[in-house]
Amino acid sequence: MIAIKGGIVVTVTSEIIQNGVVLIDGGRIAAVGASVDIPGGTQVIDASGKWVTPGLIDAHTHLSTFNEPQTMPLLPGMLDGNEMSDPVTPHIRGIDALNPHDVGIENTRKAGFTTCYTGPGSANVIGGSGISFKTKKGATVFDIVIPGSEHMKMALGENPKRVYGSDKKMPVTRMGTAALLRETLFNAKVYSDQLKKAEKDPDKAPKPDFKLEALVPVVRGEMKCRIHSHRADDVVTAIRVAKEFNLQFSIEHCTEGYKILDFLKENKVDCVIGPLTMGLSKMEIWGCKLETPGVMEDAGINFCLTEDTSSGTKYLPIHIGLCIARGLSERTAFEAVTIRPARLLGLDKRVGSLEAGKDADVAIFSGNPFSNLSLCETTIIDGEIYDNLG
Repeated sequence: MIAIKGGIVVTVTSEIIQNGVVLIDGGRIAAVGASVDIPGGTQVIDASGKWVTPGLIDAHTHLSTFNEPQTMPLLPGMLDGNEMSDPVTPHIRGIDALNPHDVGIENTRKAGFTTCYTGPGSANVIGGSGISFKTKKGATVFDIVIPGSEHMKMALGENPKRVYGSDKKMPVTRMGTAALLRETLFNAKVYSDQLKKAEKDPDKAPKPDFKLEALVPVVRGEMKCRIHSHRADDVVTAIRVAKEFNLQFSIEHCTEGYKILDFLKENKVDCVIGPLTMGLSKMEIWGCKLETPGVMEDAGINFCLTEDTSSGTKYLPIHIGLCIARGLSERTAFEAVTIRPARLLGLDKRVGSLEAGKDADVAIFSGNPFSNLSLCETTIIDGEIYDNLG
């Protein structure tokens, strides 16, 4: 057994416990509290003066799919994150580019992140499925991935237009992007209905279609869609199309979400906000503001926070500190990188808070996790201790 003793324990779903104890038995949390009996022979970690939190979670990364290390200029074939040969690739699977030995995973673990979601980028209108994984050491993907956590990536805005429009290939415009998305979802719905009919009458089975097959759980509401949308009008289009097809979905980035707060709240939209420290590399992110999380919190909108690309996740806690200085509450900040992304990923029964019975995923920081003066000294995943200072 392992006992983390004497720290400021941030449970997330309950109170912050001063001088608390987190007791770990095997790969699970056994107890959390101010007065927990520590059995004899238990390995004790002295966390006096330190902050003890659930393992942090980034619900939107491209860890390993945008593989590292990278050299500049990028050479052809270096990045596996975008299959830029076809704007509709729902059959692409992020797990096929997930390398457990990618340096970005270790860098992220050392920052206190124990669970991440990774997947294809936003070059395509429909980019394929991503998957959640633990940032622990592993020899193969089977050692780190969480089966059943797949989501489907979709994208609106400048990226698909830029990739395909220059070749005069649809989509050239935002209208073309929305039309291509609708057409594909319509065809997937027809294909799904044919499959259902074939369950009673095999003679009605459709011709196998590998792309549409991947979208069947999407149009049946069994797989969540993660829709990349920065500009406010793109966010509205994404929500409109998702509701037309009764999709489960979240809006990724939502950079200009502060312009449509009432609309987001009315539609009960889940958002994954970030990164919020982007340079002005394209027009649709010129409206990026560090004040956005605080404004959305005040409006009652549910959101997670992300750093998005590769090893950048290690800087997310520091950037959240910048948002706290601009109106975001500390409580919501903790939730936005723990229990909220856990819920978004459908993993909240396992991770996202310090509670008995959950996975033993814990981060120990030298100070407040959102201060640039703090270090994550120890990360624990499934009860395995990683010394980040050694």
